[in-house]
Amino acid sequence: MSRSLLRPLPRPRATRTLLCLSFCGGGTALFRPWAHALPDDVELALYCYPGRESRFGTPFAADWDGLISDALEGVRSVAGRPYALMGHSMGAWVAFDLARRAPRAAVAPPEALIASGADAPSHWQQVKHTVPGPDDTDGVLLDWMIGNEQIPEELRGVPDVLRMAVDLLRADMRVMDSYRYRDGERAPVPVQVLYGEQDGTEEGAERWRLLSPKGFEATRLPGGHFYTPEVWPRLPEHVTWLRPHGSGTTTGGVAPHNGMQFI
Repeated sequence: MSRSLLRPLPRPRATRTLLCLSFCGGGTALFRPWAHALPDDVELALYCYPGRESRFGTPFAADWDGLISDALEGVRSVAGRPYALMGHSMGAWVAFDLARRAPRAAVAPPEALIASGADAPSHWQQVKHTVPGPDDTDGVLLDWMIGNEQIPEELRGVPDVLRMAVDLLRADMRVMDSYRYRDGERAPVPVQVLYGEQDGTEEGAERWRLLSPKGFEATRLPGGHFYTPEVWPRLPEHVTWLRPHGSGTTTGGVAPHNGMQFI
């Protein structure tokens, strides 16, 4: 088992795995409740980025390639049975790159890719102009995190927590700053996009469709970047791959479910 993975609710008899990847500056805590929203045959695995939680003593990834290389070892440890990759925000781009690189690293590819709360990586240059950068001030980074509800209200007055949050965000933004999408890169598996009606746009979902020749589905949900307090803990319930007989998303002719679809 990879030391970079956390299994909040171990299910040794599970036949499938949902491997989740966090947002910029995030850890695994916000994703742990998802274990209780999964079918009994699915085990939740959470990849912990270097430099936080159980990996506090591990140096931050130096750049995008370093992070992907580290994450690939986590993917390798779950690839012995069918699995899907699900990433939120920055994690969606990590999942996209892992799905592409897995076969080249002699790792079985996922059956599906679920991209939550993220524009398509092909839009990377424009996205970089809409978020803070690693050289911005602590105040700018804190304001951005608070605006995106990444810091719980009860912790916003705790200086040590805020200091750590800024350090994590700055480290991950340095990694994001080194990301480069190359023309022609596509997801080698079906893709489902989830987005909040107050956060994402139909245009952003459409950009993902262009990267998804194996099948595409988009699901609009209530709320903003982290949806609503009711939706987030049960978010996997909106994932098609997790449903009975689901082996990924579809290529066309999909009946609407949970929101709008773009095929």
